Amino acid sequence: MKRQIRKALVIVNLIKEETEELATQVRAYLEKRGIEVSVAPVQEGTFPQVDPATDLAITLGGDGTLLYAARILAAAGGAAGSRGYAPAGRGLSAGGPQGIPILAVNLGDFGFITEISRQEWARALDKYLDGKLGVSRRIMFDAVVQRGGRAIACFSGLNDGVIRSSEFSRIVGLRIHLSATYVARYRADGVILATPTGSTAYSMSAGGPILHPEMEAFILIPICPFTLSNRPMVVPDSEELTVEVEERQRTGIVLLVDGQEMYRLVPGDRVVFRKSERSTLIILSDQRNFYQVLASKLNWAGEPNA
Repeated sequence: MKRQIRKALVIVNLIKEETEELATQVRAYLEKRGIEVSVAPVQEGTFPQVDPATDLAITLGGDGTLLYAARILAAAGGAAGSRGYAPAGRGLSAGGPQGIPILAVNLGDFGFITEISRQEWARALDKYLDGKLGVSRRIMFDAVVQRGGRAIACFSGLNDGVIRSSEFSRIVGLRIHLSATYVARYRADGVILATPTGSTAYSMSAGGPILHPEMEAFILIPICPFTLSNRPMVVPDSEELTVEVEERQRTGIVLLVDGQEMYRLVPGDRVVFRKSERSTLIILSDQRNFYQVLASKLNWAGEPNA
């Protein structure tokens, strides 16, 4: 069944080479098909307004551009603001409960999430409009910062939330609760809460497992723990993870969301991670699947340089 697209948002990472030219080509291609187009550059720390009528997003960049777009669309749909404490400056008026699908075009070097190459975007777009390409639904998380028993900030992410020292390689003290059950005290460089989509990012580098991106689970992984019995855990996405910052610290501590948003924490703060009410919808490539991307990007072919 053909898909009716009336309004598209093109999100462009202008740091990448040739993105301005490609954005012009994409805009002309869409407008020729009667689709109204808005173009927004990636601007860290700012979230542009999203028209409520938008029914397709296209990202031109790498995985980071897709992560930025996922948070824009989640904020537009009210994921971060649905409990009444969205970060200042975020527009919360757009988006529907079904979400806005993203055609992610990879112009970067690695591209675990962005499967569609710059040579394939037009063909992939046509196949999506013709109803020949499916959509991958990825869970997101909300991270709620609580101070003095009151929620003071909330962020949504697609990849991971990281609590760590704000300085280089300093041990922090954190207490971990899963669904109100105290489970561990970490003395470590920090802790990562990763989604299946984020399992191939920082979590993997820290020794975490790789999950299929459409699974519904979270990975909890301490970063370089002082106690070697602290090991990564995979838990259902129905779990609520609370990380309590201990009172006595030798360093400042920050919360990082998708490696792109930072929030400074203070001793006694609690960060509650839970599954978001919103998901990220990524248009699938018919040229390669997740396992082929893994084999290629991680060089699993068994060649001499593997």
